[in-house]
Amino acid sequence: MTSTAGRTDTAGARASNRLHSPPGTVPPARFRPRFHYELLTCGLRGHRLLGTDAAVLRSEDAGFDPAIVVRDVAEADGDGTVRWHRCLRCDSWVPLDPPDAPTQPQLPTRAEVDLPLRGRALRDRFVLRLIAIDRVIHFVGLALVAAAVFVFLADREALRTPFFAVLGTLRDTVGIGDGDDGVVGEVTRAFSASATSIVLVGVVVAAYALLEGVEAVGLWQARRWAEYLTLVATSVLLIPEVWELTGRVTVFKILALVINLAVIAYLLVAKRLFGLRGGGAAEEAARAEDQGWDALVRTAPGADGGDRRQGSRASR
Repeated sequence: MTSTAGRTDTAGARASNRLHSPPGTVPPARFRPRFHYELLTCGLRGHRLLGTDAAVLRSEDAGFDPAIVVRDVAEADGDGTVRWHRCLRCDSWVPLDPPDAPTQPQLPTRAEVDLPLRGRALRDRFVLRLIAIDRVIHFVGLALVAAAVFVFLADREALRTPFFAVLGTLRDTVGIGDGDDGVVGEVTRAFSASATSIVLVGVVVAAYALLEGVEAVGLWQARRWAEYLTLVATSVLLIPEVWELTGRVTVFKILALVINLAVIAYLLVAKRLFGLRGGGAAEEAARAEDQGWDALVRTAPGADGGDRRQGSRASR
């Protein structure tokens, strides 16, 4: 019985250590690589360090222990001091010399520090902005198509003669344009369609482009409403995508379907939309585990996370 309890406690301790270990220090599970967004961001934008311009490591914030983010350590030969800065994003400790001409007398208070995103919040920003870029590509493509539709309507009669002349030449020489399928067939039918039908197509395409643009802006800014809008719009558009695959299967159609299914799965599961997995409240609680001063205190090396966390909360 005792050995079983001991193994359980050991397993729990290991899981806790993995949960609070700095990015990049825990080997990934087999066949399941992990993306450390903190390391990626610091590699692109540099570390976020505190106290690089402070004369002394002291703060007017009574409940703030500077040692969780910056420490002065005497060199082994006793000939000087090295200031170790903890990155507020990726938890890396960077050794620098104390400033020769400090511009600040001491450290700022916690309320004056704009903490960078980390953990789930940073991961969500990466993923949401990737989806936003996808929506921007859709927006540009659909906007060009809508503009082409209205330009075509305005100059349809002028384009009729050269279009059919070129099409006839292609059919006679290389065999392109035979049949009514594909883009050539659609353009051919457009010359005989009514103006009302063409205007309707242009309006629908333009509205779809506007929808994609609104999604892109909202997702780039990590708005909750944009996540709902993207989920609903993408889910509705799965119907014509699946229908298209019943007629003709192409690599592009399959890739578009896979991307949209991945977006839906991410928004439902990871972002907990429509109350799934606890909904918005659970989402905020999960993000709070990685974000803020409590997370920095809890994951500080050699710190009693519980005592420091209580002091941090009491001081606010």
